Amino acid sequence: MNLNPLAAEKQFLNPLDRVNGFDIRPGLYEINGATSFGSCVNFTIHSQNAVSCELLLFHRGEKEPYGTIPFPENYRIGRVYSMIVFGLDIYDFEYAYRMDGPNVPEKGLIYDKTKVLLDPYARAVTQQSIWGKEPDREKGYHGRVVFNDFDWGDAREPKKPMQELIIYEMHVRGFTKHASSGVQFPGTFEGIREKIPYLKALGITAVELMPVFEFDETMGKREIGGRTLLDYWGYNTVGFFAPNTGYTARQEYNREGTEFKNLIRELHQNGIEVILDVVFNHTAEGNEQGPFFEFKGIDNRIYYMLTPEGNYYNFSGCGNTLNCNHPVVQQMILECLRHWVIHYRVDGFRFDLASILGRNEDGTPLLQPPLLRNLAEDPVLKDVNLIAEAWDAGGLYQVGNFPAWNRWAEWNGKYRDELRSFLKGEYWFAAQAAKRITGSPDLYGGQYRGYNSSINFLTCHDGFTLYDLYSYNEKHNEENGWNNTDGADDNRSWNCGYEGKSDNPGIEALRKRMIKNACAVLLCSRGTPMFLAGDEFCNTQFGNNNAYCQDNEISWLDWSLLEKNREIYEFFRYMIAFRKKHSAIRGECSSSGLGFPTVSVHTNQPWDNNVTQESKFLGVMFAGAVPAGSSQKTGRNQENAWSQEAERRRESVWSLEMERTRELETEDLVYLAVNVFWEDQQFFLPKLPNGFVWRLAVNTDQPEMPEKESQMTVIDSEFILKPRSVAVFVGGPSF
Repeated sequence: MNLNPLAAEKQFLNPLDRVNGFDIRPGLYEINGATSFGSCVNFTIHSQNAVSCELLLFHRGEKEPYGTIPFPENYRIGRVYSMIVFGLDIYDFEYAYRMDGPNVPEKGLIYDKTKVLLDPYARAVTQQSIWGKEPDREKGYHGRVVFNDFDWGDAREPKKPMQELIIYEMHVRGFTKHASSGVQFPGTFEGIREKIPYLKALGITAVELMPVFEFDETMGKREIGGRTLLDYWGYNTVGFFAPNTGYTARQEYNREGTEFKNLIRELHQNGIEVILDVVFNHTAEGNEQGPFFEFKGIDNRIYYMLTPEGNYYNFSGCGNTLNCNHPVVQQMILECLRHWVIHYRVDGFRFDLASILGRNEDGTPLLQPPLLRNLAEDPVLKDVNLIAEAWDAGGLYQVGNFPAWNRWAEWNGKYRDELRSFLKGEYWFAAQAAKRITGSPDLYGGQYRGYNSSINFLTCHDGFTLYDLYSYNEKHNEENGWNNTDGADDNRSWNCGYEGKSDNPGIEALRKRMIKNACAVLLCSRGTPMFLAGDEFCNTQFGNNNAYCQDNEISWLDWSLLEKNREIYEFFRYMIAFRKKHSAIRGECSSSGLGFPTVSVHTNQPWDNNVTQESKFLGVMFAGAVPAGSSQKTGRNQENAWSQEAERRRESVWSLEMERTRELETEDLVYLAVNVFWEDQQFFLPKLPNGFVWRLAVNTDQPEMPEKESQMTVIDSEFILKPRSVAVFVGGPSF
């Protein structure tokens, strides 16, 4: 259908009915939400159980409607109400609905014809554009019609393969709200745009934005210890199709989303992808005592999982649970994601508590959830990254067992937990650490895409920052107002000998070395690395591991730390560049021409992969070959058996292969050495053929990094790795 406004205006020029002073005609039933066509607006909404529906029109900012238009009975097809209203000025009006129907709470039917209902498909939500300003609850949330005329021009998305992503998780407001950020528009999409040169210099290739769908940060507003606490993180969605207008530098009446689109376009121009953290496991309406403004009044028992008694299941830990595998809810979620891909050009989605998306209507886990498969197979979503947080608050934990259909990746919670334990000194986790560093082959076979399904991370918004991970043994969430009972207790952290901020130079030096260790291991692990914004300059939340309500210095990045901890920042930059340079780490190369396996695990002696609970040292080698003078080739993830006998056999043909290798391919050899023990560890590097040497590229025990490969120290074979340190070696031709 031609949706050109002028063509549409001519096509629907003649009203068919007049109701309460408004000229109307039946609408476009396939277009949900409110859509402008010149001087007329199409309104479409559906409800399975409502018996009537009214459209409410408000002048901007008004509480009482200036117009109420009941949908005539013949304007409903099936359970879809649709109506075109003529003579509306979209700059002047806001809209909402009222619905009537049965009220039988024990059956999940709670219709109330007095309630003002927000359109779930609204492209903009009113009363939200000024951050922290509490809306008029009695007025309710209204929708606004948005012009969809943003010109993307010839803009193109980066479309990087998963293994090339280096994900940087950030909160839109917290990234630049602190006065030290130095931006003109702190706490906004525009503030992030001002920081794009910083992001590009750091080297990350994707930003993962915490929730940007419209939410009401003043829900649950509290005063604790002189601080105003808000729903700062934004995991209680109000409008799934609307951007959070509290994140804009300027009000955007009827053009909501423009600033965000400009940000996305400029990030793309700088080679940075945009991943949205989306929340389809629950809504802001909460439980039986929660507000009533949207789905409860439209189709409570369709949109929410209900017990046989009509109460809300709470697999989300937030009061209600979306009924994701009901066909109507599936359709809404699919249309929502398509909306953000088509109109905002986002590159991927991270699904909060994604295991809920695989639960049946009674809460039981499904073996083949239709929603997850529909998202995996949808043609519009085919090129976007789908990332699951593969657990929920109801106890379902699916890391390595999520219904993936060769499309879904996961936040690898086992990587986080086992590497945290290992890196803080629990050396008996070495065997598990070896699996995680090499791409978690024990988890991501079969329906997965190998290591490309593993999002490796040690920190995220939910938990300690990297600096706090090595500064606190216990969480310190007292300022959240719950007597330190909220937030995870299983942090696997170590304070390096003193709880919190320390003036002891030795303790601070150890903490920074531990941070370097974590950074080096993360960026030398097979899979996709992700870290929390600010980790690169030791940002702290002062021990708070659940800062969901802290819209203040606890959560805001303190940019003054960038200069103070320049050494850590430069180390992150170095390691990011190092990862980009060495395709063997990422698995993007062909097999080594020297016969080395793609991935191999070592103890102190080369090719001894018998890692036990007594192993104090762990070595991992990545090997491959990149065609000389051409772009890199993608190889498969493989873990080959290797032994000293195989090494001896290979030596006999090394000399024959050397000339071919040098002419046709460039070898890429990377050896990661980790000592989490508190004493020196001696180890031996694998033997290389004549003409090849090992060079020391990284040593976290030393403050300086070599700028060029020619400046790297050549290592014969034996090396002494200092306590609690990491070293990285590269193998290549001798100069």
